[in-house]
Amino acid sequence: MTWLVTGGAGYIGAHVVRAFTEQGINAVILDDLSSGHESFIPRDVPFVQGSILDRDLVLDTLRRFDITGVVHVAGFKYAGVSVQRPLHTYAQNVTGTLALLGAMEDAGVTRIVFSSSAAVYGTPDTDIVTEETPKNPQSPYGESKLIGEWLLHDQGVAQGLTHTSLRYFNVVGSGYPDVYDTSPHNLFPLVFDALIDGRSPRINGTDYPTPDGTCVRDYVHVADLALSHVAAARRLDAGESIEPVYNLGSGDGVSVGEIMTAMREVTGIEFEPEVAPRRPGDPARIVASGELAARDLNWVMRHTLSDMVSSAWSARSTV
Repeated sequence: MTWLVTGGAGYIGAHVVRAFTEQGINAVILDDLSSGHESFIPRDVPFVQGSILDRDLVLDTLRRFDITGVVHVAGFKYAGVSVQRPLHTYAQNVTGTLALLGAMEDAGVTRIVFSSSAAVYGTPDTDIVTEETPKNPQSPYGESKLIGEWLLHDQGVAQGLTHTSLRYFNVVGSGYPDVYDTSPHNLFPLVFDALIDGRSPRINGTDYPTPDGTCVRDYVHVADLALSHVAAARRLDAGESIEPVYNLGSGDGVSVGEIMTAMREVTGIEFEPEVAPRRPGDPARIVASGELAARDLNWVMRHTLSDMVSSAWSARSTV
């Protein structure tokens, strides 16, 4: 079997690709390199440069490489920026997914694992988020991911598409010394860039209704996340039962303030963070149960917070 990974040159996608190949599953990458990096692509993995919005290119790729299924990671992933750029967000995440699903239908590819997000929940009114928690996205990004889930469901009803959506929480760490998070908006790379430049890292908001006033999130290691994509693909290939959505969450929250403490301990650099205003669209707390994913998708938190910070710092420091 051969799986296409859209966005496979990005931070998460590159880890997914390597997890597939290490488990003996052939992978092909489709990426427009708008935020991905060609240096993240293994030399022995076929790479097609282009956009999921190019339906003809996607169709040609699916047919040329005899694709079995798709892991759809490509998209515009910045919740805060999506508030200022809603049309761009919908074009990339909704129109792009429509084009991908249309090409899959034309090529007869009937399996997909979708990169969804905790952003579909907005600010949940519960201590622990489950897959049944009401969805109330508070940014165009979150809305676009929820629409993506709806599209998969409807295509499943209409065309027999088999699918699952994996709702990501805060993905951090590194599984390889040459792959790291380069997002200009994510906490870990922002902190590392500041420390390397001799600046004070910035915390966006210390007035949230949380114990230390900073946002509380699930932080999960990217290598753990990647392995669950492999498990999902195997279940789909085997025709085994699978839930339509899974939370890849830890069940434990970590605050941004606690992250800063871990950063100081791992890097050995003493600093006091600069406090900035909240970012639009950022909820105060999202912590989720990963019980369903643990049951079906080999979801295990194999890394501590210190592991997450140290692996990410080690990869970033080699640049």
